Amino acid sequence: MSNATDQDHEFLTRVLALAQRSRDEGHHPFAAMVVAADGTVISEAMNASSSDRTAHAEMNALRQASQRHGPEQLATATLYANAEPCAMCAGGTYWSGVGRVVYAMSEASLLALTGSDPENPTLSLPCREVFARGQRPTEVIGPLREDEARQAHAGFWKK
Repeated sequence: MSNATDQDHEFLTRVLALAQRSRDEGHHPFAAMVVAADGTVISEAMNASSSDRTAHAEMNALRQASQRHGPEQLATATLYANAEPCAMCAGGTYWSGVGRVVYAMSEASLLALTGSDPENPTLSLPCREVFARGQRPTEVIGPLREDEARQAHAGFWKK
């Protein structure tokens, strides 16, 4: 596993702020961005799963990115997320062809915050395990900055 870059930390800061905005606007506190290798933001999205349970921030950002860019550009892009992509979002990342994932908070830490809240029925399946089953590599960096990532979730979930 390679180390996070200054650019990775810059985009994590932006995605953490976007997660707080998602919460402030009445959605679950999740956000994601897809960023090209040159640092250009391809897409960014917040969670919208209150109306569509599959509308996780990562899936929303990946759909936007896939509609605008081809496999060659996405292969060198990075998905940034405030929380580790769930199994669905890891699958979406794989199928979109995005080659790299950087996240702030692990699925295990998220589960500790959400408990048995029916709004977030966590799957205990780390994204690295999903990607390990694929035919091409997906680089994963994280968790990074878990304490900061928890802030948008503080007091949000029923235990």
